[in-house]
Amino acid sequence: MSRRISHHALLVALSLCGALPAQAADTPPATATVSWRDVPTSFAAESTVEAVRQATVAAQVQGRVIEVRVDAGDRVKQGEVLMRIDERESNQAVAGADASVAQAQAQLINARATWERTKNLFAQKFVSQAALDQAEATYRAAEAQMKAASAGRGQATTTRSFTVINAPIGGVVAERQTELGEMASPGKPLLTLYDPKGLRVVASIPQYRLGELRGRVRAKVEFPESGRWVDATEVELLPVADARTHVVRARVQLPDNLDGVVPGMFARAHFIVGQSKKLVMPQQAVVRRGELTGAYVSDARGGFQLRQLRLGEPLADGQVEVLAGLAAGDKVAIEPIKAGLPKSAAGNP
Repeated sequence: MSRRISHHALLVALSLCGALPAQAADTPPATATVSWRDVPTSFAAESTVEAVRQATVAAQVQGRVIEVRVDAGDRVKQGEVLMRIDERESNQAVAGADASVAQAQAQLINARATWERTKNLFAQKFVSQAALDQAEATYRAAEAQMKAASAGRGQATTTRSFTVINAPIGGVVAERQTELGEMASPGKPLLTLYDPKGLRVVASIPQYRLGELRGRVRAKVEFPESGRWVDATEVELLPVADARTHVVRARVQLPDNLDGVVPGMFARAHFIVGQSKKLVMPQQAVVRRGELTGAYVSDARGGFQLRQLRLGEPLADGQVEVLAGLAAGDKVAIEPIKAGLPKSAAGNP
């Protein structure tokens, strides 16, 4: 009895498992119509993403790093403590400067008192003019010594403040170049920060293309790896050309807070120079098999035939230009894997 139940349960399970693909296969692949469309005419230039606001924090004093509070990828606020350098040497320098100020102050008090006494004695004609001049010179020298000692104390105090490394801008830690316990020295990079709210791509435009960019320059930025397109908020052409390559650098401003976009990424800037009609199809319908580029085209019998195509440049709205192989009105499968199945597997009669 138990064998019969187990056998029956197995048959039911197999029938249920087989029903799911059959049900999914009954639905024909989704299609899109190839059509003519007015699209912007542009030329592309390879570019690199960079941060508008980026700062490399370097050490200003020598000492061992005794505390590290952040790592690459952490978000920080402006003024936040990032690292600390051993301040014992700086404390000794401040103590020495305080002692110098105290000594200079004592000498100044003594020189002032001597000068006052000498002036009184000179008024009573007990000392000569030379003695009075000598007392005044000693007093002026003590005054200068006091100012120098005070300045030295201020410098030592300021230097001690450099042992605490604060964030000069708010943003993201891009890289940490120094580890806990390492020696920091003046000029040695410690951290690199950037503000993710302000990103741009920098592209090089050939000199012969500058005549096509008139008035307010517009551009779209493509990220080829993800297929993502964004509209530039502003385009700035730098007013100087490279003397060797004869190209002009363009700064293309990106919208704020773009997820997944970081400095150093590759991008492609498309500078819009006009508008024209192009035959287009969805990029998701493109099939690539080795050197073959094609698409599954719907035929009159309800099936799909793989047709070789020649494509142009990708467009900003997920479309691609068709140069040869299709005509307006053709229907292409935007589910090419499903369209490539045999009729029996795809649920077609």
